[in-house]
Amino acid sequence: MATTPEIAPNLVRVSHQDAKTFAISLLTASGVSARNAEITASALVQADSRGVESHGILRLPSYLARVRNGVLDPVAEPTLTHITPVVAQVDGHNGFGFPAAHLGMDTAIAMARVFGIGMVSVKHSNHFGMSAWIVKQAVEADMMSLVFTNSSPALPVWGGREKMMGVSPIACGAPGGKGKDAKPFILDMAPSVAARGKIHKALRRGEKIPADWALDGEGKQTDDPAKALEGVMLPMGGPKGSALAIMMDVFSGVLSGSAFAGGVTGPYDMSKPGDVGHFFVAIKPDLFMNLDEFKNRMDILYQKVVKGEKMHGVDRIYFPGEIEQLSEEQRLKDGIPYAKEEIDVLNAEAEKLGVDKIPLME
Repeated sequence: MATTPEIAPNLVRVSHQDAKTFAISLLTASGVSARNAEITASALVQADSRGVESHGILRLPSYLARVRNGVLDPVAEPTLTHITPVVAQVDGHNGFGFPAAHLGMDTAIAMARVFGIGMVSVKHSNHFGMSAWIVKQAVEADMMSLVFTNSSPALPVWGGREKMMGVSPIACGAPGGKGKDAKPFILDMAPSVAARGKIHKALRRGEKIPADWALDGEGKQTDDPAKALEGVMLPMGGPKGSALAIMMDVFSGVLSGSAFAGGVTGPYDMSKPGDVGHFFVAIKPDLFMNLDEFKNRMDILYQKVVKGEKMHGVDRIYFPGEIEQLSEEQRLKDGIPYAKEEIDVLNAEAEKLGVDKIPLME
């Protein structure tokens, strides 16, 4: 008989469905439509289920604070404009980023089904959480994809010292091999050594961070998340990470007509609208062969990767996105772990809005 894994004393578990229902209740109580609340809550809980808690439902208090401060419109509906048969643009109208992103990828997928490729630019949007949920949206439609976004300044350009570029994730994906054990290719990575959301998570939980993640306000390495948030994130690979961050600004900000070059407002900033830009591409994978052959080739790639010879000290090689997929499978069964302090923050939000507290698993 399977048993629930032990968790640290300061952690409690919540079922993924209860977490989603709770998130929907906070959003609808704040004026978000039922459909947009469903899209947003689903994306946030997917992040928690995949072990990306930095982009999960703990983001809701900052989002809702922006609603209360009048810099995020909870009732805004994204609108779609077709430019060519394979190009479209979504205007998020300063609403939640999740519905705008969902519409963008849904539109790209629909165009790709007919024409082989679809490209959508999104303007005047907001933070959309973990990029992998949008990649999964494409994968579940048997599509390859590119998912770009820009974000608020946190990273210096290489050689500089001021915050200018965002820690803007680059993500892409492709359907995996055939069968129930198929592992899709899902890459979702920041151009910095670590995502800034991980620093916010460490701050919430009273944890230190690795000293090579960020610099404090004086330009010194720090393991204190509070000091790190006063300074800058460090790009991965030096100039390479810096160049990727600039690329995200080109495709997401400059191209879309949204903010760029340090002009994006972050989800923890209550001063003005985010004006975030996104860029999505969906590609039909059976353009040059049938879908079965493509999936068989993806399975060969997967097997070659994970069964390769391992370096000393490595027990297992994982395909990009596989660790998160395994986490999701486990947490769908056993629940999502949260720190008690995080639950307190969520319940405080529930009290403000007059909705039920989040239920814990026994």
